[in-house]
Amino acid sequence: MSVIAEENVRGTGGSVFKEISADNDEDNQPTEIESLCMNCYQNGMTRILLTKIPFFKEVIISSFTCPNCSWSNTEIQSAGRIQDQGIAYTLKVKSKQDMNREVVKADSATTRIPELDFEIPPYTQKGCKYTQFSLIWKTIFTLHAYMPLSFAEKIDEFIDKLKNLKEGGFTLVIDDPSGNSFVENPFAPQKDEALSVSHYKRTPQQDAQLGIKEEKPSNDIDCMRNEVLTFNTNCPECNAPASTNMKLVQIPHFKEVIIMATNCDDCGHRTNEVKSGGATEELGTKITLHLTDVSDMSRDLLKSETCSILIPELEFELGMAAVGGKFTTLEGLLKDIKDLIVSKNPFTCGDSSTSDRTEKLKLFGEKIDKIMAGEMDVHIVLDDPAGNSYLQNVYAPDPDPEMTTEKYTRTFEQNEDLGLNDMKTEGYQE
Repeated sequence: MSVIAEENVRGTGGSVFKEISADNDEDNQPTEIESLCMNCYQNGMTRILLTKIPFFKEVIISSFTCPNCSWSNTEIQSAGRIQDQGIAYTLKVKSKQDMNREVVKADSATTRIPELDFEIPPYTQKGCKYTQFSLIWKTIFTLHAYMPLSFAEKIDEFIDKLKNLKEGGFTLVIDDPSGNSFVENPFAPQKDEALSVSHYKRTPQQDAQLGIKEEKPSNDIDCMRNEVLTFNTNCPECNAPASTNMKLVQIPHFKEVIIMATNCDDCGHRTNEVKSGGATEELGTKITLHLTDVSDMSRDLLKSETCSILIPELEFELGMAAVGGKFTTLEGLLKDIKDLIVSKNPFTCGDSSTSDRTEKLKLFGEKIDKIMAGEMDVHIVLDDPAGNSYLQNVYAPDPDPEMTTEKYTRTFEQNEDLGLNDMKTEGYQE
């Protein structure tokens, strides 16, 4: 609750729901609020009392009276939660004493008298507290007040049947899917032989009427797809505490991958990495793309941590462990290669650098720039023995005329690098 803490409302402490008592307790007095009369549109008085029903639960009782037009109204609302199950009361009214039993009917409850084929549907009346006797007279009053003249004779016959119920001998059924209605048991805590109570599971339609959203079954994978998970790590640059965000992403026409990004608030270092969300494939994958246009730089690319990169025209090869897994574009991958080989190379600056090495790496960086500008005719090769790398096919689902994908059987050395040679997948019981 937003205004009153729940433990103060329903706890053992100072509960605002007081039991009804004859004592003149100041804390148990109704709250009076001046409010608008909906009959004459002048000000009247509303009295609200928060109380408990013995052997039941908390309710809010309110009454309104207007001193100007004498109009009055009473209402009762459940202050409890919607219960886990619906409830149905069936009362056999056999005597005048049964007519004085108190009934709390919630808005969502259906009232039926099977002998007369009579029913009060849910949400047609406000929640109220009444006896069997007052229920009959209230029904008679309502029928008289809103009786169409064309049905006057039939309704008069029905009213006579209602009046005959005062002597008893009928069945009252209160069916409330919210579980917040109540029929008094005058013999409590002993069993009431005339009253039967049954609980039932609500239907989806009843849940919808009560405003309860149906919970669709989900699993952990569905939760991971819809949210970003965060866990604490240390910054790889300054070793300060940092947070890593992780999300499961589905790549179209490929498979699921796990994207992880770390951001350090202390030094500002940022890093991201992509790991395959699936198993190692049975065959390795070799993807070869012939760059024919600068638009190829915008192709999406997934490079797993086991993928090697080759540019045959530059006699360049980058091993699987040199760059971590990445989900980027082809241009982004080439920029990372340039930064790794040229900008962040420790042998291009300081006392350890030589003019020949610096010039050679500078020339390599210029060639990478020409490739990104679409000025060089080269091939990009992604060789992944685990089969978990991907390069976007812009013609999908049709074949790409400039891209070839080959499946091959891994060598013993490649299986060794992946740790597959030492894995035992059969005969665990031996």
